Amino acid sequence: MGTHSVFNPNPLPTFTSSTISTKGDKQWPGCLMLNGKQMHERLSNGFRGRARSVINVNSTAIEIPRQWYNLVADLAIKPLPPLHPKTFEPVKPEDLSPLFAYELIKQEVTDERFIDIPEEVIDVYRLWRPTPLIRAKRLEKLLDTPARIYYKYEGVSPAGSHKPNTAVPQVYYNAQQGVKNVVTETGAGQWGSSLAFACSLFGLGCEVWQVRASYYQKPYRKLMMQTWGAKVHPSPSDITQAGRKILQMDPSSPGSLGIAISEAVEIAAANDDTKYCLGSVLNHVLLHQTVIGEECIRQMEAIGETPDLIIGCTGGGSNFAGLSFPFIREKLKGKINPVIRAVEPAACPSLTKGVYAYDFGDTAGMTPLMKMHTLGHDFIPDPIHAGGLRYHGMAPLISHVHELGFMEAISIPQTECFQGAIRFARSEGIIPAPEPTHAIAATIQEAVRCRESGESKVILMAMCGHGHFDLASYEKYLQGSLVDLSFEEEKIKESLAKVPQVQA
Repeated sequence: MGTHSVFNPNPLPTFTSSTISTKGDKQWPGCLMLNGKQMHERLSNGFRGRARSVINVNSTAIEIPRQWYNLVADLAIKPLPPLHPKTFEPVKPEDLSPLFAYELIKQEVTDERFIDIPEEVIDVYRLWRPTPLIRAKRLEKLLDTPARIYYKYEGVSPAGSHKPNTAVPQVYYNAQQGVKNVVTETGAGQWGSSLAFACSLFGLGCEVWQVRASYYQKPYRKLMMQTWGAKVHPSPSDITQAGRKILQMDPSSPGSLGIAISEAVEIAAANDDTKYCLGSVLNHVLLHQTVIGEECIRQMEAIGETPDLIIGCTGGGSNFAGLSFPFIREKLKGKINPVIRAVEPAACPSLTKGVYAYDFGDTAGMTPLMKMHTLGHDFIPDPIHAGGLRYHGMAPLISHVHELGFMEAISIPQTECFQGAIRFARSEGIIPAPEPTHAIAATIQEAVRCRESGESKVILMAMCGHGHFDLASYEKYLQGSLVDLSFEEEKIKESLAKVPQVQA
């Protein structure tokens, strides 16, 4: 960690190693001791998660990071800048001001290594952070593998995923600037619900455009957003010009994240009291998520383990970056040398099948162009794709890191992912969201290879959320109606043909 102090000087309370506490001479089963006081083990889901993490890794409670980490500062070759959608010239910070809060723009372009986390944000983080690092001993036993499997579990947050790690600071900075409303897009609804949660804490209005296929497939995520006070629209909608244009071409369009982004951006650009928030892809979003990896480094150190392999799912890339970027920093220092593996869906494989080129972040071409791995900005995944991770492009910083050779990428079809999820749920007890099932499937692949080779690798996996609101996808898998999607080369070629020709 160098000479930087990035951790909260006020650690979480510590737990005793026993789950039996004493009150006088009487034993109270199922309780924990918290700073000498009796606390029932089933106080809350987040409490249980933190207790389990401490007991499971046999370490004391770690501290909440005080700073986010910016990988750009440690890269000898810097990523290329975004380009203005009309001039194709590098974007200036003032070009982004109609959409984003000033502090977020500063974070987007900064070369500083560490960014202080505001105390107000840390105070909200305390609702669920630090998140547990859990050894998957039962999965190891099921697979009969000598590998040691650990997963960093972000499903203990109020919204059930890693997304509040960035939703909270984004809403905080907008509130500090006096913004009244924020708008966004969401696919499965994890991001939309996280932003709605954050807005409810800071008193901002929240409006969400949800990919139409997910809007109807996952009604409870919509209800989560509405419970926290958000307005939710299926995208494409007839509220915006971008949505109406898509509906004129295809009235039954299932939607895409690119379309939903276009709709949200259009509203933000047209209203002075409204800003846009993005749940993945951009540098400042990846920056906020590094609380995951910063915590995890300390947790691994506390138990004397060093990962040989780090695995995470990728759609836009925020969860993967959040875990892996602090470890890449340590790898660049020569302290560790793990293989870092991104796993994406075979139905939307931007890293493994896309091109590395400048492309729009949205379907309508309203956003800046970013140098990234892309399937084409009007690519629309098949609506029967159940595994989330639907974005047409990969975060530019992840794309850049991939091009530099610091990580690798694979894709896995959805039936293998859900098969892995069932094995995980029946051994570890947690029902994963469809997104991390990709990481689980890749982890199982590696664990089986370790069984065959006899290697006792340490595998660290990103478990970015639970699947309690994704059970319709599990129902399809259990009923045998979930199928793998054939990769449509012609569809990709048609979409890639529309990628702007920009000389970089």
